[in-house]
Amino acid sequence: MDRLPRWADVALVPLVSLLMAAILSAIVILAIGQDPWEAITVMVQGSLMSAYGWGYTLYYATSFIFTGLAVTVAFHAGLFNIGGEGQAQLGGLGVAFACLFIPWPHWTLALMGAACGAALFGAAWAAIPAYLQAKRGSHIVITTIMFNYIAASFLIFMLVDVLRPQGKMDPTTATFPEATRLPSFNEIPGINLIFDKGVPANVTFFIALIMAVVVWALLWRTRLGYQIRAFGKSEPAARYAGINPTRIIMVAMLISGGLAGMMAINNVMGEAERLLGNSASGAGFIGIAVALMGRNHPIGVVLAALLFGFLFQGGAELGLWTKIPIELRTVVQGLVILFTGALDMMVRMLLTRIFTLFRSNRMEAA
Repeated sequence: MDRLPRWADVALVPLVSLLMAAILSAIVILAIGQDPWEAITVMVQGSLMSAYGWGYTLYYATSFIFTGLAVTVAFHAGLFNIGGEGQAQLGGLGVAFACLFIPWPHWTLALMGAACGAALFGAAWAAIPAYLQAKRGSHIVITTIMFNYIAASFLIFMLVDVLRPQGKMDPTTATFPEATRLPSFNEIPGINLIFDKGVPANVTFFIALIMAVVVWALLWRTRLGYQIRAFGKSEPAARYAGINPTRIIMVAMLISGGLAGMMAINNVMGEAERLLGNSASGAGFIGIAVALMGRNHPIGVVLAALLFGFLFQGGAELGLWTKIPIELRTVVQGLVILFTGALDMMVRMLLTRIFTLFRSNRMEAA
């Protein structure tokens, strides 16, 4: 049976998918009467050609790394967690409780406390769909979708009726104390030589990279990780090997929810410094695309998160400096998801055929 070389499967398939998405995006831009070259120029210059642009690109990428890792862990257990949005929103609630009600003496301690609060709240929100899947047979996709909307409604209730400061009209919490403020890149010694202006990217980016290493070590260097991957490959075989399905489903979803919840330390604690109603900003859903494009591997997730960070910041620049609507960013993201997810097998089959023909020609020439 003909198969792609490993390097082609890992690198070439995503690149071809991106190229196809870029071509279709250019056609869409032409169809609305705009210049595709101008669009890509503005996006690259606004997101990659300055420290200021990189500051926003890395800020968005940080959130996507967390949610992409969340999807990755669940996927290796054979579970499709699309509740990252709700888990991230509840993670923001955990951050708010930690920052508002505990008198932290320094931001380092506040960061650890807020990260634990975010992970606990995110994991708790994932635990209910996990239990329903493990014990009642309820499909994880359906329950996690439903819990996204429940989380959004619950968060609004908390912001309006419980956490809103007295006399304020906006459904937000009070601003977090100064001691909990995370340093941005322009405030970190050494890094501020590059980022000399205020940017939203903050120390949470390094936490996200650390979590990518932790997830890699968990999945490929621990007994639990082996059990998660074995269960995801074949539940009957895992049962035969003595792996407890209920335990794996619960543990994988708790880890997944915790990772999604930790996204909140980036935007709630690091950027907004208060909890807002739209704190997740769609990052939970983008994490699905990031995981798919990253082949559900932590390294791939980090690279895919950087790409989507570029798309987010570049799309914002399009809205500022061109007549191209900012909604085109959503179109481009959709096309990337289409080719890296739904049409992945089509791209793989096309490349396999090309490689097969190339091998046949070489053998005939020899």
